[in-house]
Amino acid sequence: MVEALSIAETRDMFRAVAADIVAAKDELTKADQQIGDGDHGIGMARGFEAVETKLAGDESDTLDALLKVIGMALLSSIGGAAGAIFGTLFRAGAKPLMGWDSFDSMALATILAEGFKAIQARGGAKPGDKTLLDALGPASEAAAAAAPEATLLDTLMAAAAAARVGTEETKDMIATTGKARSLGERSIGYPDPGAMSTTFILEAMERFVRARG
Repeated sequence: MVEALSIAETRDMFRAVAADIVAAKDELTKADQQIGDGDHGIGMARGFEAVETKLAGDESDTLDALLKVIGMALLSSIGGAAGAIFGTLFRAGAKPLMGWDSFDSMALATILAEGFKAIQARGGAKPGDKTLLDALGPASEAAAAAAPEATLLDTLMAAAAAARVGTEETKDMIATTGKARSLGERSIGYPDPGAMSTTFILEAMERFVRARG
């Protein structure tokens, strides 16, 4: 059972994540067409294509350095609010993980917790506003609860499962922020695309670690 990934393995994991998000472009675009301007999938695919390009030549030897590379690639290439949000998700965990040479359950819990706090502080959104926080918050709580004792795979499974539930619950929420806010009650019945992307990222990480045995 995998307890931790080396930096090289972590880099490969995020390259796998990038490929999966690019493949989900049409699904994310369709979701955003329901309550947004339809460009979320395009932006996420563009951002993670940039991540793949950066990681292909990356030589980071610590987790914080790797996270900064990913965060900056997303920040500079997705554009708009999504670029700032998903860039922040990866960059926020870099400082407390400075010098770490592996990725384990505690690293995952740290990234999710720090990302949640930083995104909430940056945009002013809160759980219940129909944003990615409604997936990221439950995922962070699940990872924090599991991490002290659980393996990396078990922690990822818990986080991804919580994110899926959180994403499903956004269907019953009224959007109060972003472009979907103008729809009011018409936003009910549709999942938040940012929450979907958050879940897809965690699911891709889970698949990679599961395949490592």
